[in-house]
Amino acid sequence: MKKIAILGASGHGGVVADIAQQCGYTDVVFFDDAWPEKKKYKIWEVAGNCETLIDELAKFDGCIVAIGDCSIRNDKHHKLKCNGANFATLIHPSAVISKYATIGEGSIICEGAIVKAFSTVGSSCIINTSATIGHDVTVGDCVHVSSGSNIAGHVIIHDNTWIGIGSSINQCIEVGANVMVGSGSVVVKNVPGGLTVAGVPAKPLSK
Repeated sequence: MKKIAILGASGHGGVVADIAQQCGYTDVVFFDDAWPEKKKYKIWEVAGNCETLIDELAKFDGCIVAIGDCSIRNDKHHKLKCNGANFATLIHPSAVISKYATIGEGSIICEGAIVKAFSTVGSSCIINTSATIGHDVTVGDCVHVSSGSNIAGHVIIHDNTWIGIGSSINQCIEVGANVMVGSGSVVVKNVPGGLTVAGVPAKPLSK
């Protein structure tokens, strides 16, 4: 029996639990900072909060942070890491991952996603349903590449950036840290850190 702890009892957490079971984890236990008010999520027990999980890490074969917000996921991942967590890396059986690609600890690769040769996906990333990561791409830590997004070759995406659903990034583009790319956008120029961009082509939104 393999046991996994999931921090984040929410919709994304349910997706992570489903994939974890398909990856061979037979016992799923949730933790959430809304506990003890939240004691159950769908069919799963919520056994405590982040502090509870830290105290019980030794009971699990792996853990993963299932929180969509990149900055919060980053904070929780690092807190668990500093306390000796053993992170699971979950890859859905239908995903296609090149043998020359590297996937970081605590990341999840969802149904139908593709990661091509010589690409690197950092720790605690979400590569969501049917997203494609081209060859020689560097994805930083705690990045979320949303469903149906297409990342061309030699792209660099820095930490804590969110690529909205159905977006595209042209080859050789660099996207800075803490960026939000709006849904359906097409990124054809480098994006400095901290911006929110949207549109076709993607442009910074006014404050």
